[in-house]
Amino acid sequence: MPGMGHLVSTVELAKLLVHLNSNLSVTILTIKRPYDAKVSAYVDSLTATSRIKFINLPQPDPDVDVFKFMSRLVQSHGPLVKEVVTNIVELSNSVPDSPRLAGFVLDMFLTPFIDLANEFGVPSYAFYTSGAAFLGFQFYTQVLHDEQKVKFVELKDSNTEFTIPSYVNPVSTKLFPIDMFNRESFTFLHNMVEGLGKMKGIMVNTFLELESHAVNSLCNGKLQIPPVYPVGPILDLASPNGAHQSYGTIMQWLDEQPRSSVVFLCFGSKGGFSVNQVIEIANALEQSEHRFLWSLRQPRKQVKGMKGSPIDYENVSEVLPEGFLDRTAGIGKIIGWAPQVAILGHPATGGFVSHCGWNSTLESIWYGIPMAAWPLYAEQQMNALALVRELRLAVEIKMDYKAADDEVEIVKAEKIEKVIRWLMEQDNDVRKRMKEMSDKSRKVLLDSGSSHSTVCRFIDDVMDNMS
Repeated sequence: MPGMGHLVSTVELAKLLVHLNSNLSVTILTIKRPYDAKVSAYVDSLTATSRIKFINLPQPDPDVDVFKFMSRLVQSHGPLVKEVVTNIVELSNSVPDSPRLAGFVLDMFLTPFIDLANEFGVPSYAFYTSGAAFLGFQFYTQVLHDEQKVKFVELKDSNTEFTIPSYVNPVSTKLFPIDMFNRESFTFLHNMVEGLGKMKGIMVNTFLELESHAVNSLCNGKLQIPPVYPVGPILDLASPNGAHQSYGTIMQWLDEQPRSSVVFLCFGSKGGFSVNQVIEIANALEQSEHRFLWSLRQPRKQVKGMKGSPIDYENVSEVLPEGFLDRTAGIGKIIGWAPQVAILGHPATGGFVSHCGWNSTLESIWYGIPMAAWPLYAEQQMNALALVRELRLAVEIKMDYKAADDEVEIVKAEKIEKVIRWLMEQDNDVRKRMKEMSDKSRKVLLDSGSSHSTVCRFIDDVMDNMS
């Protein structure tokens, strides 16, 4: 799927697979996304190795609707993928010792390609780039829809609660992804889950120690789903952040700050706020008197479901309170683009105000940085629910915030300031738990760690399914 959150983790997973088994080779089919320079640049940066190859498929025709875009991707690129795979099979038949086709690994949004895998007589597996709790949510909402005849489009403005097996606590519909309440997008998501149910197995970018309740709920046999393999955290910790022109000045500023003193605010590749909300955040930061590094970017309007990527402001002072930059010059720094991994890994960073995207969540856990949850869209509200109420690795700013709504409630400076002050205290329970989870996240991919064992089991299952 041509999105950074999917592409990067898929490539890192491929590296892990070939590292763990010398008999495996991987061919990754990449697609550049129209109007997304970051995805195009990443695809262009990929270099093949002896056992990882990249094939760039033609760019699809642009479409303003994100769900139509994904649906048409399967239709338009089906013949192209078939041609590539046919060449792989023909090569294996004609050249001695060349790799045999073992199976397809499909992005979670592109499960309809299973029909093509079936044509070649090989199994399909999925790589699920969100967490296990949300995977359980998706499977269970399919049960609610198909068996209990729940009509989610009628629940849009309700506060109905459901008991979802992959979550410990009841889940309010206020936290459901907004796409659950639109007929067209719900149909796409429903079909996606049906496709996941047909896989031979599902690799999930999580680890057992983080989501033990959710993973166990997926593996207890009550839901009729394929085997689930927690293989994470799959992260790109060595990306070339230094290539960006702002990298040096950001790192230099952090080098000058005391250890664990800086709160970092960043809201993902699609995250942005109205001017009124920006002013409230600025006032909160100034009143908190904590050091801050704020990735402040200009949002682009959403058009028919396609959320444009934010861009850097030409003059950021125009959206900030008058005199803010001068008054906070000694404690804060406003930036546009952010080298997030490098910032989270810097000793000066002590807290992370985040949209709770799953990759950002795993990165924050890896570096042991406690989070303040401010989800914006997609499954982020559900991630925030797990982080705040179940895992206690984050504190809430506003869990049911929906950036896609026409009239978004403004979160006031007083509330933001209170959360930042609490987050940056050195001895709170969230900080202690995050440090413990960080230690676990670094052990699971080592020999005999839970994810290492699971990845090896996945490879064994692939090999067994070939025979």
